[in-house]
This record gives sequence, C-alpha cells and structure tokens, in this order.
Amino acid sequence: MLKYSQSNCLPSSEELPDSDDTPVDNELQNLIPGLLKAILALIWSQRQDWFFGVDMGVYYDTNKPAIVPDGFLSIGVPRIINEKLRRSYVLWEEKKLPTLVLEVVSKTYRNEYSTKKSIYAKELGILYYIVYNPLVSEQASLEVYQLVNGEYVLIPGNPVWLSEIGLGIGWEKGTYQGITRQWLYWFDEQGKRFLTPEERILQSEEQRLQSERKRLESEEKAQKLAEMLIKLGVDPESLI
Repeated sequence: MLKYSQSNCLPSSEELPDSDDTPVDNELQNLIPGLLKAILALIWSQRQDWFFGVDMGVYYDTNKPAIVPDGFLSIGVPRIINEKLRRSYVLWEEKKLPTLVLEVVSKTYRNEYSTKKSIYAKELGILYYIVYNPLVSEQASLEVYQLVNGEYVLIPGNPVWLSEIGLGIGWEKGTYQGITRQWLYWFDEQGKRFLTPEERILQSEEQRLQSERKRLESEEKAQKLAEMLIKLGVDPESLI
C-alpha cells in the first residue's frame, strides 16, 4: 500500500519537514498522547522494539505531504535510532506501518472522520484508529476502530483490548501534571489501569513512608517491652 518507486532517489527523514506546522488549538492534543507515551516508557522500559510519535509527520508517499497524527504507535522498529532521535517517520526508511494512530478531536474538527480516516484505512492500512474527544465526558468520547476488510469497524467498550498490541486503551478520571480530568490510559488484559510516572513516584513514596512508620512502631514497641522487663528486674540484654 506504500506508493513509491525504489528506483527513485528517495528523500530521507533528515531532508523532510517533521510536521505540517499546524498549531494545535487545544493543549490536550499534546498532553494526551504525551501521557500515553510516558506510560509506555515505563511499562515497556525493557523493550527496544517500539516507537510512539507525538505530533510527528508520517511520510507514506513521495508525491504527497506527510500526514500528522496526534499520536501513533509503531511496533517492530528501533525505539531509538541515534542520539538525534527521529525528526519524522518515513515509511521507506522504517519499513513498518504504525499499528495504531490516535487523533484527539479539537474544537474545530480536523478531518478526523473524513480525510484522515480515509488515508489511514485506504492508503495506509493502519490496524487501529482511535478518535478521542477530551471535551466531552461520555463514553462516546472514545472511539476505537479496527480495520476489517479495508473498512474501520467500531469496537465498543471502555477500556478496549487491543490484542495485536497486548494492551488495552481507555479513559478514566485522574490527575496528570496537576490537572484532574478525564485522560486516556493504557490497561492490562484484566482491565487494570497502568500507573502514570507521577503515580508511581507517589506510590513509591507512600510505600517508603509506610515502611518507615512500621519501623518506628516496631522500635517503640521494643523500647516499651525493654522498659517493662527492667521494671520486673530482668535485663533485656540477657534475653538476646
């Protein structure tokens, strides 16, 4: 489905623009895919065969401009190419289609249901297409589509299990960067949500405090026991 000729001198990712330079009209269009990427970096920290792009140009045809999803996940490619990192995602270099693309709906609809959806399905053949509207709070705000016979079929539910990726995706109310609202998260097969980096830090700190509290309580009990033994005329050291 990739339309380019190997006989041409193909432009490299260094030569191609890295985005379409279209400004986002809502901060959530960067925060939401950024959160998904941050969680992936934790739960797949030992894997180096994946890449999650945020607002990055995907080049699929030398005769057409890049398409720029708000987020996309590609599996089976190097997570890091070199210290310069990726400027864009060029299919004739990567040789792997993204498995999933995410579009975060802006207040002015940006072809999420027309042009982009058609390109993802007809020209690229992206397996999962996700449309998320962060400005509403109903379940319909998350739409997960799977490509079946060249057409996108809506998968109901929240979260939705993505078997080819081995993760679920769904929305839940939570706090990220101090902002409490509905966010998109990754889930395991049992429907349990993976923690964000901030939540992991808080969890670790809570565990440390609990451990310290138990240690202090244990020391306090030992001290009281020693005082009781001394009153009874027993040397606590003689019992060791």
